[in-house]
Amino acid sequence: MSNRAVIHTNHAPEAIGPYSQAVKVNNIVYLSGQIPLDPHSMELVEGDVQIQARRVFDNMQAVANAAGGSLHNIVKLTIYLTDMDNFADVNQVMAEYFVDTYPARACVAVSALPKGAIVEIDGIMAL
Repeated sequence: MSNRAVIHTNHAPEAIGPYSQAVKVNNIVYLSGQIPLDPHSMELVEGDVQIQARRVFDNMQAVANAAGGSLHNIVKLTIYLTDMDNFADVNQVMAEYFVDTYPARACVAVSALPKGAIVEIDGIMAL
């Protein structure tokens, strides 16, 4: 039988629906989608897509830490953008957080995201 644990940290935004920030099953952690919410105010950060993407990666880092890992343990990311013209800018930010060993990734255009966000990212982490 698998070992299942819900991951939670106050250093990332609270879930805004019936889901967990992450769920760990054995050595795999499934990170829920993060949007650029400030974890203290629960408001979207203001600024361009790079500022918002940095907030998303910072939120993901907090959840990864709570699960016993870091962004470097992420093996798969899915990026959701409301405007594919932001693709290069998000790539630039991602390169600040991941060096040399990049996770597998998909980038998907969507018509809208929760709270009017312009970027959301989820991931899978192997510990």
